[in-house]
Parts: sequence; structure tokens; C-alpha cells
Amino acid sequence: MNTPFLLGFDDVERLLEQVRRSSGQGYPPYNIERLAARDGQPESLRITLAVAGFTADDLDVNVADNQLVIRGRQRESTTRDYLHRGIAARRFQRAFLLAEGMQVAGAELHNGLLAIVLTGPEPSKRDRRIEIAAR
Repeated sequence: MNTPFLLGFDDVERLLEQVRRSSGQGYPPYNIERLAARDGQPESLRITLAVAGFTADDLDVNVADNQLVIRGRQRESTTRDYLHRGIAARRFQRAFLLAEGMQVAGAELHNGLLAIVLTGPEPSKRDRRIEIAAR
């Protein structure tokens, strides 16, 4: 980035490139929703992926270097004799970049939907007065 107004954002360009590369993926489809604060719990986010046909053993959810990575791999059944096979057993990888301080609170697979809940730190005011030294 060659702007004099964004100082110290050298890593932002790298992060934007990661987002650009992963945004071309179309499978599996997903939703991201904001969950309001309730029962003393702070506001959170929920990512829901449509993973019909996958079991919990077929799915892997990891966080590394502020990146949430979900992988799916279905095992081929050798005991079935298909007359027509229109549902492919395919693998996928879907990645999401997480802001600093975001944590995965949990993951649940229900009715073909994998829901991953993310929590973040409470936003804090970052205003402070800078004293000017006079010489």
C-alpha cells in the first residue's frame, strides 16, 4: 500500500491477498450471522456451513495464525452398488481470517449444518491524550 495515511499496515496487504484467494471457493455454501448479546454473554458471530452427507468424523476444524480452516473429506463406500451417482463424495477446504482476539467458542453439526460460534474481545476505547514536551 502506497498511501501516507496508513502507517504500520504492512500486513494488511498480505491479509487481503489471502482473502482474495479464498473468496473464489463456492463449496460448501455458508452463512455468517451476528448473534446479539444475551444472558450475560457478549455479542458473537456464527458461521454455518451446509455440509449435508458429512459426518463429524469427516470434518476437521482448526485455528492457526488467526485463520479458521474447515476441511471436509468423505470416505468412499465400497459396499454400495450405485445405479446412478449424482451426489459426489468430494472434499473441501474453507478458510476465514479472524481478527486479533477472536476465539472459537464451539462447533456443532446438526441436520447437515456445521455451526461454528466465534467470540471476540469487548471493544475498548482507545483514546488517550499525548502530552507535548516543551523544550
